[in-house]
Amino acid sequence: MNTKDRQFGKEDMLLVVDVQKDFCPGGTLPIERGDEVVPLINRWMRSALDAGVPIYLSRDWHPRHHLSFKKNGGQWPPHCVQDSDGARFHAALEVPIEAEIVTKGTRFDQDQNSVFDQTGLACWLHKLGIKRIFVCGLALDVCVLASVLDGLEAEFEILVIKGATRPITPEGGRNALEKMREAGAVVLEV
Repeated sequence: MNTKDRQFGKEDMLLVVDVQKDFCPGGTLPIERGDEVVPLINRWMRSALDAGVPIYLSRDWHPRHHLSFKKNGGQWPPHCVQDSDGARFHAALEVPIEAEIVTKGTRFDQDQNSVFDQTGLACWLHKLGIKRIFVCGLALDVCVLASVLDGLEAEFEILVIKGATRPITPEGGRNALEKMREAGAVVLEV
């Protein structure tokens, strides 16, 4: 990988996946050290702004009775419930006013781990002429993984900012990175 892979170009964008309070320490579904991604993501967002490339942030935005919750037969505790404090972005995340927010996980009948799952985002990005997407956020082995794989399927070049992600489990993180690489993503060791 060369230095060009770490710099934004005119057909690039930055995707920040689900850096929400519930996924950070103190939240209802905390990822160990999840809050440690925030300073690095803030630096990447500032670089994206300086380069004039779009920034998109996704957020889980579940109804109170979402099927992914244990009480409804799912595997997770309630998290990122619509309009709750836990659904907010991490307080230290410097969300630019220019950033677009992509809301997912709103359906009652299925989960939407990927930012591309029925959001229309891939179509919109193709219209904008986006070719390459830098991806970071939480959790590496769930929503980041699903978004990366769907982004590759939608024919984008994907670069994963490894240092700006955290997995639910170390093993899950290793497996996710392996799946991403096998599918064609570039993992930036930063």
